[in-house]
Amino acid sequence: MSRLDRKEQRVRRGFRSKIIRTVGKIPFAEEAVGAYRCAIDSNTPAHVKAAIFAALAYFIAPIDAIPDFLLALGYTDDAAVFWAMWRTISGHVTEVHREAARRFFDQPDV
Repeated sequence: MSRLDRKEQRVRRGFRSKIIRTVGKIPFAEEAVGAYRCAIDSNTPAHVKAAIFAALAYFIAPIDAIPDFLLALGYTDDAAVFWAMWRTISGHVTEVHREAARRFFDQPDV
């Protein structure tokens, strides 16, 4: 199994619960869901999927450079990694992906 495959599996297993736990704590929640939808789209180029899965795997990792439980600082490293990836891939996030992200946040359990 390749590194990309392992990251994809980790993201598919942990992304939904992590994003729900962090709603209101991170400024990039809707973009993260849009990026996730882009990554699982079969029309998305492999290099774009790799960048997205790497950034989202870092976001959901239980241990990272700055622990997430630190008030006001915990998600700064996650945000830096996410926004660096976003600047690279955002042109691949389509309106369909963005609409799916908006619908995700309209669900009653989010």
